Order: sequence, then C-alpha cells, then structure tokens
Amino acid sequence: MKREYVIARLEAQGHRFEILVDPELAFRFKGGEEVSIDDMLVGDIVYRDARKGLKASPEAVEKVFGTTDIRKVAREIVRRGELQLTTEQRRALLEAKKRQIISFIARNAVDPKTNLPIPPKRIELAMEQARVGIDPYKDVESQAMHIIRAISRLLPIKVARALISIRVPPRHAGRIYGQLHRLGEVKRTQWLSDGSLTAELEIPAGMQQEVIDKINKATRGEAEVQIRVVR
Repeated sequence: MKREYVIARLEAQGHRFEILVDPELAFRFKGGEEVSIDDMLVGDIVYRDARKGLKASPEAVEKVFGTTDIRKVAREIVRRGELQLTTEQRRALLEAKKRQIISFIARNAVDPKTNLPIPPKRIELAMEQARVGIDPYKDVESQAMHIIRAISRLLPIKVARALISIRVPPRHAGRIYGQLHRLGEVKRTQWLSDGSLTAELEIPAGMQQEVIDKINKATRGEAEVQIRVVR
C-alpha cells in the first residue's frame, strides 16, 4: 500500500528545501511532541522541488544546515518550515500559536497607567476585536509585536523591556560579539584593556531567561550578567 505523505518546506539563505513526511507525525513533531524522525520521514531525499523530483545539492544542504544528515536536516525543516496540513490540523496549529502569542504578550506587556500586567483574557478579547491575523509558521515574538501595535488602539498597553549588561572574558569575547545583534538590541559595547568585552542589550522582559541561556552557552557560563527591567 502506498504510504501517505505531505511536503515540508523551508526556504533559507536563498535556497528551498523540501522533504516528504508523514502528515500526522510531522504535525505532532511541529507541535513539540517527540516522535521518531525515521518514522516521520517518507524517503531519505532532500529536494529543492519535490513535485518535479529535483534534489537539493549537498553543498546547499551543508551550507544552510551545517550537515547532510537527513535526520538532522528533517528536524530543522519541519520545525522551522511550512507543512501541508489538513483543515483540522491547521486549526489546531493556529490555536496553539495564538495561545503562545497571548502568553508572550501577557509576560512582556503592562498597562501603562498602572504598570501592572494585563490579564490574558483581556488580550485575547482585544485581538478578536482588532481581527488580527496569525501565521502558524512565523515566530511568536515578531507576531506579538505587530499584534501589540494593532490592539493598542483598543487597549492601553506597552511592552516592558529588560536591560542586560554583560561582561565577557577575552577567550569568549570575539565569539559573543558576533552574536550580540541576534540576542537583542545592542545599546553599547566596549572593549577593555585586558581583551574583555562589555555590552548592554535591550530585550523584551519575557525573553530574559532565553537570552541568558544563550549567553551562558556561548561563554560556557563564564560571562557576568546583570539585569534591570524597565517598565
């Protein structure tokens, strides 16, 4: 019996990558559930156009994913890319993304009159009134910022920000310097006489732990980090 499949697609760095996957397992994996990648994959080919049978070049795969291991590549394509979905699956994915966005806004935004958090239900009602659209594939933060602007006409709201000051020892300074703009809005940087790097980043308050984890990973936990929340 012919196995059912759908196409998972990711466009990155000017390249398109497509793989064939089991629709149910891929949907569960994209929703955060652990599934067998071998069971999820239908075949072991990375295409640039699956419908035409055109394979992606190994060089392009290596350039974008840092590996040609089909299992590792498949995880990234399904996790970050687009997935053909049934109507019911798409509805469930949209609802899950909506909940993530509401949670993000509730963690990061406050009522500017009181500086108090805004209940998730009020945020949800304002989103419904503003008729905002949600993309199941776009990241939560960028959509949340757009939605905050949209609902600000209906609901007093502003984003709480956090200032993160870091000091990185010389052996990790060069590597972390190259990552600063991916971690947050860089407010200042300074190279010290001993080769250490100091920097200050501004980020949404709810992203503190995620950014700290990335800094610790890049510096093996050797960076000094201080945080100040600005409401």
